[in-house]
Amino acid sequence: MAVSSSTSWYPTWGKRLLDLSLAVPVAVLTLPALLLAAGVLAFQNRGAVLFRQLRPGQHGALFTLYKLQTMTNARDAQGRLLPDAARLTRLGRWLRASSLDELPQLWNVLRGELSLVGPRPLLPQYLPLYSPRQARRHAVKPGITGWAQVNGRNAISWEQKFEYDVWYVDHVSLLLDLRILLLTGFRVLGARGISAPGQATTEAFTGSAPSSPPPVA
Repeated sequence: MAVSSSTSWYPTWGKRLLDLSLAVPVAVLTLPALLLAAGVLAFQNRGAVLFRQLRPGQHGALFTLYKLQTMTNARDAQGRLLPDAARLTRLGRWLRASSLDELPQLWNVLRGELSLVGPRPLLPQYLPLYSPRQARRHAVKPGITGWAQVNGRNAISWEQKFEYDVWYVDHVSLLLDLRILLLTGFRVLGARGISAPGQATTEAFTGSAPSSPPPVA
């Protein structure tokens, strides 16, 4: 049976407690790796270390997301950014494969903008493209990892991702979050689903066809 986020103790305050109890020690333990990666990126990207971008959070409220900058800002003769594959550096590929590029998002967790687990925050321009069902992914805080990430990440379709996100919203619980965190560790070690087939990262979402796939059972 679905868990109601308005009445369950866990979404109300337990989730935030879990976020803080895990994010603080993880941030401290990974600080040396983060500083080392930042130093190399500063040299490679001519000082550019952090990637900042507005993303929609819970109920669509915008916040600034932080990641390590894994791509250069290389542009063509007309000043347009080159495709992702041309801008993604060798170090950037490794940082993405190891998920170390996500470490600065622990700051977003500490600020209360992100949760450790939840639907991934996507781009603001996608907001008007969601169906009413897909838009329900914003009923909870977005997360660094989520049910869609441990069930295919970028290797599955947008529609599949959104169905996993909505399923998570309807079933959020402490046990589910712990399961996702454990599965995330295995996915990171296996470097699975990092990019969509034939893409350096993933292709843009342009909206779903009227006939969406059935809900996740």
